[in-house]
Amino acid sequence: MSGAEQIGHGKTVFANRAELDAFNEDVVAQLRRTGGVVEEGPYAGADRFLVLHSVGAKSGEPRQTPLFYLDVEGRWYLIGSFWGNQKHPAWVYNLLAHPNVRIEVKGQTLEAVARELEAEEREEIWARLVETAPNFAEYQAKTDRRIRLFELVR
Repeated sequence: MSGAEQIGHGKTVFANRAELDAFNEDVVAQLRRTGGVVEEGPYAGADRFLVLHSVGAKSGEPRQTPLFYLDVEGRWYLIGSFWGNQKHPAWVYNLLAHPNVRIEVKGQTLEAVARELEAEEREEIWARLVETAPNFAEYQAKTDRRIRLFELVR
């Protein structure tokens, strides 16, 4: 990634990957400290975040990423929006390569398998998502790629 390429959208824009990583580390610390609520920053008060523990697709190294999740009738979904950037977030490739994950959510640690949604199922969940969080429609409009959705099967 070149130094000129920004990551993010709106109130959450980073000049480079190091800034994004530091922001993510801070959000993870907040989620752990509060049992699942973001305390400060652009997502202050948000309680629909989890910490995804995955394995790097290329590196094989452990990764952790704070992510918004959508709860639909007890089923949890992750959205690979990356704020509408042209590239998928790295964690999408991690899940495609290594779908067995661990998640921290509301003070609990759980094992899950990430399953990408396709076709009609994806469209149904996408409609529920943008109804709940309209900013995701804005992110889709900003990019030529199809934003990927994953169910965390527990």
